[in-house]
Amino acid sequence: YAMLLSLIFLIVLVAAIVGFVFRHEIKTSFESNLNLALEDYNVTTDRHSEAVDTIQRTLHCCGVQNYSDWERTEYFSQRGIPRSCCKNQNDCSEEDLKDPDKAKLKVFVDGCFFLVTSTMESKMSVVAGISFGIACFQLIGIILSCCLSRYITNNQYEMV
Repeated sequence: YAMLLSLIFLIVLVAAIVGFVFRHEIKTSFESNLNLALEDYNVTTDRHSEAVDTIQRTLHCCGVQNYSDWERTEYFSQRGIPRSCCKNQNDCSEEDLKDPDKAKLKVFVDGCFFLVTSTMESKMSVVAGISFGIACFQLIGIILSCCLSRYITNNQYEMV
């Protein structure tokens, strides 16, 4: 049992270290994937498009760095900025969304990349605290299982 707990403890420790060391690569990968999702954005029920819409609605943001990122997409040339960027869904017309100057007043101007990464970083302290707590319980379990194993071994020799 102690060996199993030790193995789980080491796996969690390695995962935490790898996540901390490669956090910048994770950010870069997220930014490039978000840019790709914007380029491939369409109105159909595409998972990436739905994810972009959800992020924009939830975090009140638009585009990667800002709302003008949409101007470089094929979707913008056809339909303008997506409705998920609108501050007020009832006040956004398609004509407003096709004109970047009018759209600036109607959509969220902040980009999603900074908001997503700052939200993740703010939650990392909570995740680290919970992980540390679990690791402490695992270490206590390892120590107690070793003590129990030694106790059982010593008692068997006395009985025989």
